[in-house]
Amino acid sequence: MEHGLERGGDPVERTVEQWRVQFDAEVDFANGGGLRTDGVRLDVPGTDISDDDLAALFVRHLGLLMVDRVRISNRSLLAEPHKGGRAVVGNAPPSNRRLVELSQVIRDGMTTLPGWLEPRITRWLTFAESRSRYAEGTEFQATRIDLIGNTGTYLDSPAHRWADGADLSGVPLERLADLPGTVVRVPAGVRAVDRLMLAPYEVAGRAVLLHTGWDAHFGTDRYAGPDHPYLTGDGARWLAEAGATLVGIDSVNIDDMGPAAAGERPAHSVLLAAGIPVVEHLTGLAGLPPEGFRFTAAPPRIEGMVTFPVRAFAVVDITPTRQSG
Repeated sequence: MEHGLERGGDPVERTVEQWRVQFDAEVDFANGGGLRTDGVRLDVPGTDISDDDLAALFVRHLGLLMVDRVRISNRSLLAEPHKGGRAVVGNAPPSNRRLVELSQVIRDGMTTLPGWLEPRITRWLTFAESRSRYAEGTEFQATRIDLIGNTGTYLDSPAHRWADGADLSGVPLERLADLPGTVVRVPAGVRAVDRLMLAPYEVAGRAVLLHTGWDAHFGTDRYAGPDHPYLTGDGARWLAEAGATLVGIDSVNIDDMGPAAAGERPAHSVLLAAGIPVVEHLTGLAGLPPEGFRFTAAPPRIEGMVTFPVRAFAVVDITPTRQSG
């Protein structure tokens, strides 16, 4: 029942209509054989379900594999309560997780690193151009992008720093996808993330994400300025020794790029020598809990490429809170 109000304010109950379909079905299997059923009843989400949709619902409900064809006959619609069919739209349990976007948007002509090549996104095939290639009423478009690997939110493979290191095709999925994560909150105004700041955290076997808040400056001159936060060489050595699987940061570089660094990149050197991928230019880390999430940042498996943009995201477990009454 659903509850509502009449115009005068008195509560009323409204009955939500639920429907079932009774039908016969003949099933042919792609690997031979068949199945016939008579008088099957299935819960359906409404009155306008087609034979094709009903066939798909039937196959899913029974868990049938290798189905080639389903013929529906003698169908009739019945207004009666649902019996808990698992394929009825709207009967799925509420999700106990949420997805958090952690990637910058790549746009035509954007700047990730000053002085580095800007991406160019163009139409390789337009809808108008495609009309001569396909049937009437069928059209497509295809886009082209010219970029360097260090664009947007991207991942550094060991070969980015070391000539004998693994490139994108050689980094195992176990270091890129579905990793348990830990967020290290870096206090505002702190530039250098060192061993002492990392020591309280559990990092073994995890994606360690340094949340500095510097992504707020992305797209501005300050973002690549000399005061950006970074990971020290000592901090990188601690992470490698402690067994971190991947390290990411929401800053312009995981290393210091200021004049005092004199071009040295100790964090890249240490982490990539240990086979630990680095993800830079993350965003949205404020939306993550300190732990209790899974992190993914997987680039295409391209032989010869050493860095490439990723769609970085996290899956956060949601634990229902107990209400006191």
